[in-house]
Amino acid sequence: MIHLKTPEELVTMREAGRIVARTHAALKEAIKPGVTTAALNKIADDLIRRYGAVPTFLGYPPGGDHPFPGAICASINNELVHGIPSETRILEEGDLLSVDVGATYKGFVGDAAFTVGVGKISPEAQRLIDVAEEALWTGIRKSRVGVETRDVSMAIQAVAEKHGVGIVREYTGHGVGHTMHEDPQVPNWWPRGRKQRKWQSYALRPGMTFALEPMFCLGSPITRLLNDHWTVIIADKTLAVHVEHTIAVTEDEPLVLTLP
Repeated sequence: MIHLKTPEELVTMREAGRIVARTHAALKEAIKPGVTTAALNKIADDLIRRYGAVPTFLGYPPGGDHPFPGAICASINNELVHGIPSETRILEEGDLLSVDVGATYKGFVGDAAFTVGVGKISPEAQRLIDVAEEALWTGIRKSRVGVETRDVSMAIQAVAEKHGVGIVREYTGHGVGHTMHEDPQVPNWWPRGRKQRKWQSYALRPGMTFALEPMFCLGSPITRLLNDHWTVIIADKTLAVHVEHTIAVTEDEPLVLTLP
């Protein structure tokens, strides 16, 4: 079921998004060789709470067998998503780091991710980041009344295919609002010429809020889940990126809720 947000609810979601954006900015300043992902996690946890919110990811899912132990997901190189912050994960020159941040403010969630290089990175790593950002903003611009979620998915897919990068199939964008995961799912691809059973396509309506999150890699998009129950890696160990914004559909242009 899709929950359309009222203008008043969107104001609260915008503030949750601002807290995420401020946290992103602080983390980007702190990312450098020699820093641990645990140190980044502490920066995020402290800042989110200072602004009157709580880290959405910490303890997720409630009542689950393996609740997530961090305030952020910090995924390095071939780690795609859900990397667990650790004192033993020390950033090195040339690493590719994806950071996902969620903040819950007055009952509403802001969710966004970025990928950056640690120090100087390879041209192919930078190209992968650029392609993911291009796909994200292409999907955002497409998210208007009059199209369906599958149109957004295909717009993201077209960018990846144009640049010849791998599109991870198992993980998707998703509705967000009262909880971190709501309807609809918005995958980063859409099968053409075949009956679609896995996802339903929805017409975009004002008040819909969802997170778009391209997840691309340089090699095969086949993934593997590590024994920590959370970290998802690219099986062939090629580089991966993950970028994300939470947006709202309006009568006019889409509103990006997780910008500063």
